[in-house]
Amino acid sequence: MKFRAAVFYEKGKPLAVEEVESPPIGPDEVLVKQFSSGICHSQLHQILNPTNPMPMIMGHESTGVVVAKGRNVTHVKEGDHVMVTWIPRDGDENWPKIRPQGVYVNWRGQQAKSTNVYTWAEATQAHHQYVVKMPNEFPTDVTAIIGCAVMTGAGAVMNTAKVKRGDSVAVIGVGGVGLSSVAAAAALGANPVIAVDLDEAKLEFARKFGATHGVNASSGDPVEAIRKLTSGGVDFAFDTIGAPKTQVQIAQATRPGIGGVREGGTAVLVGIPQTEVTVDLWRTLVAQARIYRSSLGGSSRPDRDFPIFLDWYKRGQLKLNDLVTKKYTLDQINEGVHDLERGRIFGRSIMEFAKP
Repeated sequence: MKFRAAVFYEKGKPLAVEEVESPPIGPDEVLVKQFSSGICHSQLHQILNPTNPMPMIMGHESTGVVVAKGRNVTHVKEGDHVMVTWIPRDGDENWPKIRPQGVYVNWRGQQAKSTNVYTWAEATQAHHQYVVKMPNEFPTDVTAIIGCAVMTGAGAVMNTAKVKRGDSVAVIGVGGVGLSSVAAAAALGANPVIAVDLDEAKLEFARKFGATHGVNASSGDPVEAIRKLTSGGVDFAFDTIGAPKTQVQIAQATRPGIGGVREGGTAVLVGIPQTEVTVDLWRTLVAQARIYRSSLGGSSRPDRDFPIFLDWYKRGQLKLNDLVTKKYTLDQINEGVHDLERGRIFGRSIMEFAKP
């Protein structure tokens, strides 16, 4: 199948939108005509600090319709609406061994590669583990971000931390992932739900998704502010940024415990660290009996979790229509990347390719 895609050839150069061709479909693969794709910070990291061989084709969250499938694929059929993601749908422990996908491009005789999926294209060919069926009743634009932003942010709250009704929560960074964490905490009955950011407008925006309080980290110490709001610290603190300072702040913002008596709060690192960080483990964690852990992809199993997220959306608990704040076409991909890099996106932005 021939289609257009955004191809990354060289650091510092714009992505090229050009016609490419997918390889023959394999027995375990699905060919999807795309409706919409999210524009994620992970791709921004890939563009600014590329580590994979180039040319490269990117993107890892989308919606589309199945146009062909391999003989071993049984959970979807041609005509089904689906969501594409980057975590195996049923928890297959062999998923890191699944080969990266690629599309044929005429560039020095090479093939453009992806990490495991690609969605910045009019079509995508993916292993069936990355393709999740979606009921046709749901819209195909805003649901594109379930495959990463929602899964990562909401999954960290629901799966990694297992937040319960009445737990206190702080979320540092309220972009698309952070707002998904806020929404999940509110849907699960957490109280208070404290949003932390440097931008007052983003903090106000977070209230729409269930934040009960906002802490502006540009006007004071956010850790002290969280402690005052919660009489010592929250049960769970989430860092959706991954900056050196915020990685430490989530531990400091959780309630202290007493060794042998009661555990302290839990800090959950959701954002992807880009540099090393130094922390006094004794004072920050050990002496306070706190727990620190990471969350990759929200510890999600898409077959299990995506129906929950869709139900929250249907009930108005996950406001995807508000979370998606800007839309681009494929030809505008460089504008979308530039806006994301400049911090101009509230929530999440998407590309739209076709209407169902």
